[in-house]
Amino acid sequence: MSRIDELIERLCPDGVEYKRFDEVCSLKARIGWQRLTKNEQQQSGDYMLVTGTDFTSAHTIRYETCVYVSKERYDQDKNIQLRNGDVLITKDGTLGKVAMVDNLPMPATLNGGVFVVRDVSGMLSNRFIMHYLLSGFFTRAVEQQSTGSTISHLTQNLFSRLVIPIPPMEVQEEVVRVLDSFAELEAELEAELEARKRQYAYYRDELLDFSGRDDVRWMKLGEVSSFRRGSFPQPYGNAEWYGGKNAMPFVQVADIGDDMRLLPTTKRMISELAQPKSVFAPKGTVLVSLQGSIGRVAISQYDAYIDRTVAVFGEIDSGVAKKYFSYQLQRIFYQKEKTARGTTIKTITKEEFSRFEIPVPPLKEQERI
Repeated sequence: MSRIDELIERLCPDGVEYKRFDEVCSLKARIGWQRLTKNEQQQSGDYMLVTGTDFTSAHTIRYETCVYVSKERYDQDKNIQLRNGDVLITKDGTLGKVAMVDNLPMPATLNGGVFVVRDVSGMLSNRFIMHYLLSGFFTRAVEQQSTGSTISHLTQNLFSRLVIPIPPMEVQEEVVRVLDSFAELEAELEAELEARKRQYAYYRDELLDFSGRDDVRWMKLGEVSSFRRGSFPQPYGNAEWYGGKNAMPFVQVADIGDDMRLLPTTKRMISELAQPKSVFAPKGTVLVSLQGSIGRVAISQYDAYIDRTVAVFGEIDSGVAKKYFSYQLQRIFYQKEKTARGTTIKTITKEEFSRFEIPVPPLKEQERI
C-alpha cells in the first residue's frame, strides 16, 4: 500500500480523477429478441456459449463446462463476440459474479445473463476494471442504488449512476499487481483446504470401513436408535411462532455447522406458543440434515426444538458410542448423497434412511476411531 500511496502522491498530487462508469466503459449483453432457448444449446460445436455458471472462484472461465451454439447465433451480435481481456459480470440470477476472458480456445458468445465490460476510454486496464467490479466499493454502490429491498438485475442504467476512479496507468498496474498476488494466495489456500478435506474424507472412510471383516456386527440405523423428523407449526411465516418470552433455539439445516456442532446461536428462536407443536431435542442429541445441504451431522450442545428438515435421533444403543455413530452417519451421507432425490433441493425419506447400515465393532475400537 505504501508503494501505491507514493505513486499517487507523485503522479496525481491533486487527487485521483473519477468518471461515470458508462463514460469510460461499455456494457453489452444479449438483448431480449436474441434470447436463446435451452433447445438451441449444443454439447459440441465450433462456437462456444459462456454463461455465469462457467465462472470459477478464481474469476476465470471453465471452458470445459461451456455449451455451444450455431454459427448463426454467434454471428447475430458482434458486440458480444468475446475476445481475450474482456471482463464479464453476471447481471441476472446470482448477481455480480465476475470473470476475465483469457486463453479463449475458440469463438465464443454470451448467454443473456452476462454483461461484457470493455474500456472505451483508453484510460483503464482490463484487470483494474475487474478488481473494481469485485470490490466492496462496487457492491456497496449497487446496494445503495437499489430501489427495492433487493436487486434482481444489474441494469445499464444502474451503471450509469456509478463512478470509477481513473488513476494513472502506473498506479493501476501496481493496484492490480497487489490484488492479483492476494488472489493467488487465496486460490492456494482454497486448494490446500480442498486437499485437506479430501484427505480427511479418505482417512475417515478407511477407519470406518469394515468390509470383509467378520468380527463386527452390522446394524440398521433404526436398530441403533429411534429417529424422527422435527416439526414446526404452519404457516412458517406466522410471527407468533417466533421469539417472545421463554423463546427457545429452533434448529434448521443452516444451523448445523461443519464441525459436528450447531452454530453457537440459531438463526431462529421458537416461541412458547409454538413449542408444543415442534419436536424437542435435549443437549447431546444427534441431528442430521435431510434437505438442502443433506447429511450434515451435529451433536447438539444445547437444548433446542427441531425443524422438519432435520432428523432427530433418540437414545443410542448402549453398544454404540455416540461420536462413532455420528462419524458413521457422516460417512454414509458422503458416500450415498447421490441416492437422494431431486436436483436443486435434495431430500431423503425415512424409508431410505432406514435401509442404511453401520458396522459396530467393540466399544474400545469405536472409541479409538
